[in-house]
Amino acid sequence: MARTSNVRKGLSKQLEIDLKAWLFIAPALAFILTFTVYPILRSLWLGMNQLEMGMPKPYFVGFQNYVQLASEPLFWKVMRNSFAFSLLTVLPSMALGIGLAIIVNKKIRGVGFLRTAYFYPAVMPMIAIASTWMFIYMAQYGMLDQLLASLGLKSLNVLSSKKTVLPALSLMYIWKEAGYLMIFFLSGLQNISTEIYEAAKIDGARPWTTFRKITLPLLAPTMLFVSTIALTNSLKLVDHIVIMTEGAPNNASTLLLYYIYQQGFIYFDQGKASSLTVIMLVIMLTVSMLQFIKTDTKIYYN
Repeated sequence: MARTSNVRKGLSKQLEIDLKAWLFIAPALAFILTFTVYPILRSLWLGMNQLEMGMPKPYFVGFQNYVQLASEPLFWKVMRNSFAFSLLTVLPSMALGIGLAIIVNKKIRGVGFLRTAYFYPAVMPMIAIASTWMFIYMAQYGMLDQLLASLGLKSLNVLSSKKTVLPALSLMYIWKEAGYLMIFFLSGLQNISTEIYEAAKIDGARPWTTFRKITLPLLAPTMLFVSTIALTNSLKLVDHIVIMTEGAPNNASTLLLYYIYQQGFIYFDQGKASSLTVIMLVIMLTVSMLQFIKTDTKIYYN
């Protein structure tokens, strides 16, 4: 009897602990279910329905939205634009982020100001960033064209040319994203023991050899995380496009998330917008999984 009573008390205490644990995570769980799980399930459902302005309720069409998208040249143009934008931005922003992190990781005077200055573009309002770069890129009277004119060169008008609009947006994005990525690289650098660098210095290792043989391998976990963040973020650019180009010229600057915005909030085709959202989620999930599967086994965790 005593043993049975002890077992019951143990179970009761365990249930009490479990209940407290669930109560602690309940707010976060409710937030995730409301703002992550439900929107994903809703998008999956609407993606298999036709729902346009004026329709009283969704009309189930199965995979017709996806078939229609696959047959549209504009969809594939948007996918090419998004892929090209990622190629133009991910590696340069990561490289610049590492460079900035190495600079602000040194014990120099004014390092706090440098850290703030480099990170500031990441927290600037999107309207301020877009307005600043529109002033730089403005035809004839912008800073870029004025600089070219002073050098006796021809005006570019970069936002109105199919060849230059994506590189121009990429330059703006790299400027904004590098400071954000710098924070993660700085955290990774500060977790590397200074004794390793001291030993390398005693052995006569040059700075480039130290960076290539010590810093990069030990930054591998951070690199995996940052590369995943950078890839997914490059697919989510929309606000600056809305303000600066609206996809012009001739959809040369239309990226995937802006295309979703167009379908959902300009043409009010919720079914098609939801299908595109599902495609974007699949792409981001696939990229993230491939990154972890391919790279995680080669990473040394301290």
